[in-house]
Amino acid sequence: MDQQIGIVSEKAAQAATPPRRPVGAGPSNPRYTELSGGAPEPAPAQQHEPPPYSGPSSSATDSRRSTAAKGPQHYPGLPVLDYRLYSPVMFELSADSTLISTKATYLSENVKALSSLIRSLATVPPKPQILIHGSRNRRVDFSVRLNLMSLLVPDNPSDRMDYLRCVAKDEMAYRGGNEPSLKPELGASEDGVEAWCARYVKDQSSVKVFTLERIVANLDHNWIEGQIRSLIAATNYKGLVTVQFPVTHARVTIQNPDKVNKFFTSVTALFSGKANYEVVKSVWPFANAKNGEHGRKCISQSEKVWWEEWRDPIKYAISQKRQGWITNEDKLECIMESKGKGTTLVDWGLEEEYY
Repeated sequence: MDQQIGIVSEKAAQAATPPRRPVGAGPSNPRYTELSGGAPEPAPAQQHEPPPYSGPSSSATDSRRSTAAKGPQHYPGLPVLDYRLYSPVMFELSADSTLISTKATYLSENVKALSSLIRSLATVPPKPQILIHGSRNRRVDFSVRLNLMSLLVPDNPSDRMDYLRCVAKDEMAYRGGNEPSLKPELGASEDGVEAWCARYVKDQSSVKVFTLERIVANLDHNWIEGQIRSLIAATNYKGLVTVQFPVTHARVTIQNPDKVNKFFTSVTALFSGKANYEVVKSVWPFANAKNGEHGRKCISQSEKVWWEEWRDPIKYAISQKRQGWITNEDKLECIMESKGKGTTLVDWGLEEEYY
């Protein structure tokens, strides 16, 4: 009888005590473990659940999109390229847009990081342009620019001709010294990139600089300039005409960080010189051969075809004394509205008016 009473009492006690909930249960506090006295044990701070979900922040969404976006970017009317490579993290763009540079420490200490970066930055072209300028007695009559970058990148990626090359055996170049030299020779193929990067990283010079140069090949500047000058001469313009072919985004430099400050580095470079490495080039051909050579194939179109498309827009912009860019919109207006065709010659006035 006493044993039965004990069993009943034990069952009654169990029934009076709520069952122990597992960790992670509970309606008001989803993470707790009940103690024998019924008081909940608070979960560690790092285990607190986030507040109820209501939607991602715009910054978080943009961050995920940025991270998810890889490879070439598609913008209507523009070449398909990874445009982020023109402004990498920790790089600065020069005022004239010709150079991006960095003094990031890891790039001067890690061969793999440097060589990988060089190969990545070599996959986007420079931005070749045409600058046409007319002036009389320091008075600018017109100053127009055209962008030729699209002529270096074909619509079909398999038709690309760009390549990465190292300095050749018999080619004078900055190979780690203050002056161009033929020594040392580390190989002219793409495999030489790692070898030159390793030599740069091991260099103990106080100031050292590694440069990647993007260049345009086989574009006939002389032929294009001749067509432009003939067109301007036909307008009876008597001023000074200059035709230039500037190239922006043409150079990338990596320099070891300042040991003290910029002034100290400048003074050190002045007296002891820099260890310059200008041994790697990213080559972007306009065509596979020079103009006039047999079997020549252009990436996009020949100089002659390009000129036939842009002659009227150029003529119209100059006749309007424009100072700025000539774009596809100008070409569209010439096609749709016949602007530039039969344009009345402008009255350039007397030179004395510009004194």
